[in-house]
Amino acid sequence: MDRRSFLSAAAVAVPAANALVTGVAQAAGLSSGPAIDFKSNLPAPGSYPKKWICGSPSLMDNSDPPVQVHWYNEHTAFLRQSKAYSYEAPFAPLYFGNDRILLLDEGFTQLRNDWDLRGIVDDTIAEWGKRHGKDTSKMELLVAFSHLHADHYAAVNQFFDRPNTRYMGLTHEEMVGFWGMTNFPEEKVTLDLGGRDILIWGSPGHVISEFTYYDTYTQILFTGDMFYRGRCYISFWEPWFDSMKRIIDFMDHNPVTHVMGCHIEISNKGEDYAYGMTWQPDEAPVELTVEEFRHAYEIAKTIKEPGIYFTGAVFLCNQTRGTTTIDKNPYKY
Repeated sequence: MDRRSFLSAAAVAVPAANALVTGVAQAAGLSSGPAIDFKSNLPAPGSYPKKWICGSPSLMDNSDPPVQVHWYNEHTAFLRQSKAYSYEAPFAPLYFGNDRILLLDEGFTQLRNDWDLRGIVDDTIAEWGKRHGKDTSKMELLVAFSHLHADHYAAVNQFFDRPNTRYMGLTHEEMVGFWGMTNFPEEKVTLDLGGRDILIWGSPGHVISEFTYYDTYTQILFTGDMFYRGRCYISFWEPWFDSMKRIIDFMDHNPVTHVMGCHIEISNKGEDYAYGMTWQPDEAPVELTVEEFRHAYEIAKTIKEPGIYFTGAVFLCNQTRGTTTIDKNPYKY
């Protein structure tokens, strides 16, 4: 079921049945400046960098910033945490609308005096507002994440005292309630950022509490850790396969420019970087093609037992959490 309005719960624990429904008309006019057209000439073009920050041979001599902010286009930024600060080096999309801003996956840090994700996000928002004549102090920031692992939500606490901010809670009920879902994972809800729609539905498999996000403006599908350029650790095979099928069905009826996950763990030659690497000089690109996703799905159809299966773009690690491609699989039948 699609909901053509913003569905959200309050920042504290609120069950889906009590979700606050804020209509587009109520939200109109929250920010100053001319309205941006997010509906015409789609998909909005954009570009990924030729190279992301990817760690240093010696962390003592690291010169990378804590976060790389890359503007995919005028209204979309992708943040990537430095591997010098965490080997996970997660990505965090930042989507701008006329009335709201959505931040997904807050990175593997907690304290602002360690590194200040909140300050970087606020500076990025202020930069966008200055460029487009928007009073961003009047715009709501939604702080959410793809799934319930610490490298994706740890920095949520940096936003607790930020004005005009709602943040996702850390239980399954709070996560589902934040989007007003009543039929997880099949139900699709539509988040209206003010002329820019984000479609959201459940994609369990890596973990149970997990979402996929589709930006109608760039037509990028953000799949978190359920599918990414690396070791896709699949904890629950049948739910994961069903999630793949839901995405395939979506692709059959909707245009998708790229699939983007939260990590890179493969070189541009298809070699697996060892777990915990803090220096990946020859990374593959974060973005994946629709064809690569469909090919992985076809391979998944043939998988009958636990193990690690390489698709040419990702490693499907079926119930092998804690092992890598260089380990002997203790779970093999």
